[in-house]
Amino acid sequence: MRICVVGAGAIGGLLATRLSLAGNQVSVLARGTHLTEIQRSGLRLEEVDGSVTTASDIVASDNLGALGTPETVILALKAHQIVAVASQLLQLYGPETVVVPVQNGIPWWYFERHGGTHDGRRLDKLDPEGILTRAVPAERILACIPYPAAEKAAPGVIRHKDGNKFPVGELDGSKSERAHTVSSVFSQAGFNSRVLTDIRTHIWVKAWGNLAFNPISALTRATLGEICRNPITRDLAATMMAEAIEIAAALDVRVRLTIEKRIAGAEAVGEHKTSMLQDLEAGRALEIDPLVGVFVELGELVGVKTPSISAVYALVSLLNQSTQRAAN
Repeated sequence: MRICVVGAGAIGGLLATRLSLAGNQVSVLARGTHLTEIQRSGLRLEEVDGSVTTASDIVASDNLGALGTPETVILALKAHQIVAVASQLLQLYGPETVVVPVQNGIPWWYFERHGGTHDGRRLDKLDPEGILTRAVPAERILACIPYPAAEKAAPGVIRHKDGNKFPVGELDGSKSERAHTVSSVFSQAGFNSRVLTDIRTHIWVKAWGNLAFNPISALTRATLGEICRNPITRDLAATMMAEAIEIAAALDVRVRLTIEKRIAGAEAVGEHKTSMLQDLEAGRALEIDPLVGVFVELGELVGVKTPSISAVYALVSLLNQSTQRAAN
């Protein structure tokens, strides 16, 4: 399969390397020294078990127009970074090109092809001007949930730390041929990828944890294990997750997991730095609205109060403003 990975960071780099080594024609959008190293030496992947592989056949560029017309586009940029390349995405599309977004949190397309009361509603926190909705038409989207934990260890080097699941699903819950094709390609690359008919329920389970652990880690500089072992931060995470469960219920989503089991799962990952903490330490803008702010908006939409989520959202937003101001 011809695959373009837009954003070869932690998750995008993991996908690109494995998919290339599995025999797919892979191209990536990358920038700076990361791009230079990929062009010179390929993309190196350090696996959980200590093994190291290098994908040398990846085509890398900082210009999407130079990457041809793939059959599948994996959109692996963080949600707030997509706007910068949105107008260029159109250059990648052929008649049947599928777009597979792999962002954390609640996605901008959440109510597209939803079928419920809020069908087609645009989330202002995620796509205030409709740029993403226009650049990535809903009919092209095949949803995907990225479960692995990974990091960009150095330019041209990705370190896989935990997890292997990339389930996919159509926005309307149907079982399509393209969903099974992408699932098969991911599985052949060594990932655990199955086709889901209730993708939004599974998105909530993942986003539920990101909502709490990412901002708390950024505010405290603590790892997942440290947050979960500390009674105060553990209770704060549980309180935020309880508020989110009320929102989910109001949207007719039933999360089939208890708060304690979700926290225990995070604790089992151990001393992993969340993506938001990694961004903070690297001086990058934080991915706040898809992980936290959107829950405030959804709470207002369905009439659920979110005092803990709103307080943490205010704190991490100010943290982001102050660190970005200092960086510039």
